[in-house]
Order: sequence, then structure tokens, then C-alpha cells
Amino acid sequence: MQKLIITAALTGAEVTKSQQPNLPVTPDEIAEAAYACYQAGASIVHVHARDKEGNPTQSYEVYKEIKEKIEAKCNIIVQPSTGGATWHTPEERLQPVELRPEMATLSCGTCNFGSDVFMNSEEYIEKFAKRMKELGVKPEIEVFERGMIENALRLVKKGLLDTPVHFDFVLGVPGACPGTPEDLMHMVRSIPPGSTWTVAGIGRAETPLAVMAIILGGHVRVGFEDNIYYHKGVLAESNAQLVERIVRISKELGREVATPDEAREILGIRR
Repeated sequence: MQKLIITAALTGAEVTKSQQPNLPVTPDEIAEAAYACYQAGASIVHVHARDKEGNPTQSYEVYKEIKEKIEAKCNIIVQPSTGGATWHTPEERLQPVELRPEMATLSCGTCNFGSDVFMNSEEYIEKFAKRMKELGVKPEIEVFERGMIENALRLVKKGLLDTPVHFDFVLGVPGACPGTPEDLMHMVRSIPPGSTWTVAGIGRAETPLAVMAIILGGHVRVGFEDNIYYHKGVLAESNAQLVERIVRISKELGREVATPDEAREILGIRR
């Protein structure tokens, strides 16, 4: 079994400081949180940027500052979001890819997202995939519903996405696929042999699905974007605390945790 890749989703676009006082929002805070997660055992940080007022932004300049500050601290893989917030335009969402990060997310379909709709037309999915390929950026295919796997496989057929594909099953978002063990198993059975996958369980689904992924040979995403609690009703102290729990469980189950360079090898990322 491959070593476990742990991704820390540090901030997200929806969580606020009033909900989670330890949420990192400034470039310095995000860089410090990334370094703490690296020390705890994460090999990837999934990054959403915020502006000076704490609002979600897809600004090239803000992502550039965050990326440089993280890379000055450690060797962790920086994975910016091209999802942004539901109100960002596709052009805004694509801006961080121009920084040529090692990875970036690529959402492969439209779904309800709480009270909003997360729009991803075929035209823009292909545009995002094409630009990532041109710049040598490894896409992480974000899957909120089963049909998004098929959309990704169509990109492969069109030559816009290289194999093996890396999927991230984001399960438990209100309005999209639930975060049950049965849903995760269905997703895992639906991807081509040789693919790699991560699961991001939302809210209370985070830890149970993470444990399943460790056992099944998948990989794990945790962090304040997905879940702000450590136990029911008890806020987590930091993103690193959530990473530490997964490291501890994985070691108890006999599965080693990947370093950033080992994650690059598993995912086929060329520096």
C-alpha cells in the first residue's frame, strides 16, 4: 500500500473567524498554518486566499504572496483552489494557475452548494484543464457528485487530462453527495484502475471517511475548510491538530505517512 498523503485544507471560502477564531486568513497566518501542518505530517496544503477584509479572493497577487511565504518556510506542495467562492467568475477562479503551482484543483461539474449553486460548465472545465496542462500543473479532480468522474474521463479522451488521474471526493456538502461510507465506496469503485484518490469528508464525516481511506489505500484531506471541530461541540485548536489525529490513526493502523517528496512521486508531480 502507498504511503498516506495528507492534505490540509486551511481556510476555505465559507468559514469565518466568528465561527472558528483560529482560522488563518492573512498570508502570514496561512503560511504559518501551512508550516505547522507540514511539521505535523501533511504533504499538501489546499489554499483559499482572503483579501484584507477577510473575504474570499482569487487575486493572483494575494495567491503569489501566500505561495512565496509558504515555500520560504517548507517543502510542502502548495495546491491553490480554482473553485474560489460560488460568486467568483471563471476568469477570476483561474488566476492562481498562472503562478504555475505544482497542483491545483479542477472541479468537474455543477452542483448545489448549500443555498448556492457551484457552476462549472463543460466549456470552462475544458478551459481550466487545457490551461493546467499547458503550464504543467497537476490537476486534482474535485468530485462532489458521481457524474463528475465521467466528466473527468471525457477530458482524458479529449487529451486534456493525463493519466493516472488524481481524484478528490468531497462528500457531505449540503446539496451534493452525502458523506456516508456507502457513498465513498461507490466513488472508489467508479474510478479507473491505477487512479489515486483522496477523500474530504465535510463536518462530522471528516474523521470516519478519513479512517476508511487509510484502510482502503486512499488519501486524506482534513482542515478548517471542511470541519472546524475536533470533537462534537469542541472547536479544533488548529489545522495541525486535525492533521496530527490522522497521522496518529494511520500509524496505529500500520500505514506510513508520505513526505512531500514521496507525495510528489506517488502523484507523478515533476518539480
